[in-house]
Amino acid sequence: MNLIVAVDQNWGIGKDGDLLKRISGDMKYFRNTTMGKVIIMGRRTFESLPGKKALPGRTNIVLTRTANYAAQGCKVLGSEEELFAEIEKYDREDLFLIGGAKMYEEYIDCCDTLYITKIYETYEADRYMVNVDKRDGYLVTWESDVIEEDGLKYQYFKYERK
Repeated sequence: MNLIVAVDQNWGIGKDGDLLKRISGDMKYFRNTTMGKVIIMGRRTFESLPGKKALPGRTNIVLTRTANYAAQGCKVLGSEEELFAEIEKYDREDLFLIGGAKMYEEYIDCCDTLYITKIYETYEADRYMVNVDKRDGYLVTWESDVIEEDGLKYQYFKYERK
């Protein structure tokens, strides 16, 4: 399974149910990387999507403990057991964990490849990603050049399990 996320310099990922910063280039990178794939998210991440709708061109899976939760265009699963049974139907390389913080924390150890956009800025955040640079088990196997967009610098990294 893969994980994809954008983090600030403190590994913050969100504030008040939204992204810290919407970066056009990073949104295109996310779309291109996950298009045609299976995206897995928690309920709050689903509810933060534009229009609270499934992202087109991808199989959307929402994991939630909220009983009878409905998410149009998504497969809604209520337990870890259901999630693991469902993802067995797909190629591991096609699975992308897209958030949020709780999902990243609980399932990072199931991920072999991490696609992390590092934003070279610090924002006020209330949701964080595990700092992979301080965690054993992953190596950076690719990094892009630093990109500047509207005065903001960021960079893409690919981490793979050792």
